Formats: sequence, C-alpha cells, structure tokens
Amino acid sequence: MGIRFGLKLLLFFVVVRGCPMNACAQDNILKSKLEHYIQSCRAEIGVAVIMDAHDTICVNNASPYPMNSVLKLYQALAVADVLQKRGVALDSCILIEREELYSGTYSPLRDKYLSGKVSLSIAELLKYSLQQSDNIACDILFDRIVGLEETDKYIRTLGVEDFAIRANERDMFENHEASSKNWNYPLAAATLIYKLFTEPLYKPIYQKFLIETLVGCQTGKERLAEPFLQTNAVIGHKTGTGFMSLNGLPQGINDVGFVRLPIGRYYAIAVFIKSSQKNMVETEQMIADISEIVYQHIIL
Repeated sequence: MGIRFGLKLLLFFVVVRGCPMNACAQDNILKSKLEHYIQSCRAEIGVAVIMDAHDTICVNNASPYPMNSVLKLYQALAVADVLQKRGVALDSCILIEREELYSGTYSPLRDKYLSGKVSLSIAELLKYSLQQSDNIACDILFDRIVGLEETDKYIRTLGVEDFAIRANERDMFENHEASSKNWNYPLAAATLIYKLFTEPLYKPIYQKFLIETLVGCQTGKERLAEPFLQTNAVIGHKTGTGFMSLNGLPQGINDVGFVRLPIGRYYAIAVFIKSSQKNMVETEQMIADISEIVYQHIIL
C-alpha cells in the first residue's frame, strides 16, 4: 500500500522542551490509566509511549523483554545504513539458493519459491521481513547485508541503548531459548521507531521506503493497529511473536509502532508482553486495549 503522508510531513524535527505543568499532569493521568489496566491483566507487560513533545511515559520498563521479530525493525535500519554508505540501490538483487530456504520456520518467501534459485531485490526481502515477518528473509539479510554484531553496533550509534542483538531467526528456531539473547526495554524500541519517523536518518529514498513498508505491515492487525482500522489515523508498526510456553501459553507477544493522527498529533508506542496466562486472542487484545487507552487519552 502507498504511504498516506509524505516523508516531509513526517519529519517534524520537534524541539525538546520542558514539560508544562498541565502536560505533566496529563502524562501522569495516562500513566495511571495504563498501570490500572495492566494490573488487571494476567500477564507481564511493559509499555513505553513517546508523544509529539518528546514527553515519555513508561510502565514496567525496568527489565528486558525478548524482542522476537521486533528484531527485524532493528535490522532494517542497519540494512538502510549499509546500503546508503555503500551506494547500493534497494532494487539490487540477491540470488537465493535452495539450501537457504530451510524448512519448519515461518516463511511465505520459502513457500512461494520452494525450488530456490530465485533472485529477489533487497527491497523485496525487506518487505517480506517487515510486512510479513518472514524469518528466512531476515536471515538472508543478516547473511548478505549486515551481520548481528554490526546491527547491534549501528543501532547504538543512533543513541539507542538497553537492547542486545545476538541471535538470528535460525538460531532461535533451532533453540527456542536463544530468543532470550535478543532483548530490549520497551523504551528502546519506542525510541528507535520514533527516530525513524521523525529524524532524517537516511537519504529520502531509503527512509521513505522503510516508513512506507512499516505502514504496510500485514501482521498483528489485532494488536496496536486495531483501534485505528476504522479511522483516518495511520500507523507504521512491527510485531514480534515468541514460541508458546511448555503449558501452551503465549510468550513474547509484542508490537512497536508510530501513529500519526488526523488532528496532527503523533506518537510512538511499544507494548511487550513477556508472558501471559491467557490465550493468544486474549493476549493480543491486551495490546489493542493498551493502544486504545493511549489513543483515547490523546484525542480527548
């Protein structure tokens, strides 16, 4: 889908300012609403919200949460940096061999090209990774464009801390415990997507592509995006979904996004659910409910 607002409209270059008394009071109200809701949930939930004045609200941000496929957001920014520095175009192609399309893991790419020996552009691989959360596309980008260590180092140059990237999707598929090697605090994820949508990190051709691709995310419509499905608001986001626990309950159910409202307000929001005592539908609804609480607070 095409982006519904241009890059120039997104790059606000807002000036950090102090928190006026009434704004601080409103922030405290929102934090209380989130805390009250989370206390009613049978789940371990962390939330971070960064609003258009750089006001930040966090709940349960004092410990790390597994990234799962939110990793692909971090990776995409590192890929864009490498392409820009090397002068590589997004439509440059990569030949994918059959042995790279390993079985078992989630991969619409593999399911479409079962025989392998297919040439796909970097842009196509990024779309598979960001929009469909394709695990094999993610691993190909790690293998061919930017490695795990390089990705971790690059993100730190953006001023984002409180995260670690140590395992690719194949590592996590072969050993589920490896998922704990990729972690972040909710505020780190919210900060990263906020920077992408509000600061000139790359040349427009790369940055606009990443923003458009995230706005076209096809996964997790029942999560952060759910309150906006029947509105004119626009959300770019990336989901993460972990392996089920031994007793069949959801773990590592995440979503991080940037929301642009028709009224001119904008904000980043990250919700990470480390563990849940409810089923997947109910757990995803928790993320949708938190998204709704923030949305309603801001528009009222």
